[in-house]
Amino acid sequence: MKKSSTIFLQVIIVLIGVGALALLLWEPHLEGVNADSTFFEVYLDPFVALVYIGSIPFFAALYQAVKVLRYAGQDKVFSQPAVNALRTIKYCALIVVGSVVLEEIFIMLTHGNDDAAGGIMMGVLIIFGSIVIATAAALFERVLQNAVDIKSENDLTV
Repeated sequence: MKKSSTIFLQVIIVLIGVGALALLLWEPHLEGVNADSTFFEVYLDPFVALVYIGSIPFFAALYQAVKVLRYAGQDKVFSQPAVNALRTIKYCALIVVGSVVLEEIFIMLTHGNDDAAGGIMMGVLIIFGSIVIATAAALFERVLQNAVDIKSENDLTV
């Protein structure tokens, strides 16, 4: 794979991470509930804390994606570290699903009669996207693991 392609994709992943971090830091100030809140009240909200904790696996998965692209740029994509990085991406996506489910339960418990449909729908979209990423990572992990096994068998026979 060309180094320029992998560098381009790495830059895109870093930009996604920076954009997500900016949104995480900026968005709590926009909520109507937090209009008259102080800086500390905004960020000490239990839901915001849950969102920040749940975002850690997202950023870990982005880092692992950059590592996979680095392996691809070095022509080491058929290696065990690349398989391990894909496995970590899969687990991170599943952890994101679990954390969003917890956040959705928190919304339902704390906003009982309120209109929480928008927040619930955003959570469903995040869950769907995370499941797609986890499935794709599992598929790529299995295919890459088979290729690594075949490569190691060929290296032993020669």
